[in-house]
Amino acid sequence: MENKVKILSGSATKYLADKIASSYGQPLGDVVFNRFSDGEFQTSIEETVRGTDLFIVQSTFPPTDNLFELLLLVDAAKRASAKQIVAVIPYFGWARQDRKDRPRVAIGAKLVADMLATAGVTRVVTMDLHADQIQGFFNVPVDHLYASSIFLPYIQKLNLPDLTIAAPDMGGSKRANAYSKYLKTDIVICYKQRTRANVVDSMTVIGEVEGRNIVLVDDLIDTGGTLTKAADMMLDRGAKSVRAVCTHPVLSGKAYDNIEKSRITELIVTDTIPLTQQCDKIKVLSVAQLFADVLHKVTTFESISSNFIL
Repeated sequence: MENKVKILSGSATKYLADKIASSYGQPLGDVVFNRFSDGEFQTSIEETVRGTDLFIVQSTFPPTDNLFELLLLVDAAKRASAKQIVAVIPYFGWARQDRKDRPRVAIGAKLVADMLATAGVTRVVTMDLHADQIQGFFNVPVDHLYASSIFLPYIQKLNLPDLTIAAPDMGGSKRANAYSKYLKTDIVICYKQRTRANVVDSMTVIGEVEGRNIVLVDDLIDTGGTLTKAADMMLDRGAKSVRAVCTHPVLSGKAYDNIEKSRITELIVTDTIPLTQQCDKIKVLSVAQLFADVLHKVTTFESISSNFIL
């Protein structure tokens, strides 16, 4: 028999939490947010959570309010005597700050991990971290899910001839290699140089793209600059088509315009972050059922390995 379970949501990810709770088979818990005139806000859990396995769903994309809202909910749950407090963070923001890549910079991902643990989180469930080693920043268990279990069946259904998987940069080669092995396809790697964050100075491709249908694989898409530049380069070199699968649609700045005007055939993303605009080239696949299945297994102490394709 499962322990008593409740699912709550922060305001930023309520659209996804509703679907997760529905897939899990119970209603979403009642949370109230009050905001003062100066911008300060307060969270209040409007039902008892004493002795429960409590799941709090909230992605931590900007603004920082989303992260702090999650921290306040965790603190409220701890003070209300929840038995277990699981932070369900479909998109773990600040993950790009996972190391000191130059002097005198913060390691933001580690700082966020420490804040969550201090607030009272006893477990984290997240998806496609920007770097796998971020799991080691936590001193609590981390269930790291992969969107490949959603993307790979979709790619297979496309039934594309001459399929080739591409990594948008050297750092994504491990992920792309896993996809190519599973699909039994060739792989190509883009090599890019940046002048500063979000600005690609130059790019080339390692591998053969002529006559191939390319699928780029990445964990997130921000401004879309790298993706659209890579698509143009591959199509100019004779590729038949270019698609992309990116777990987290950060889509900041002119991203929507960049994608709409690009030569890319399709961008497939998940709903870890809500879209702020409609775009005919963007297709959204939901992660709700995957998260609901894993939450069931967390409460019943079952292995989650069966939820992974790769």
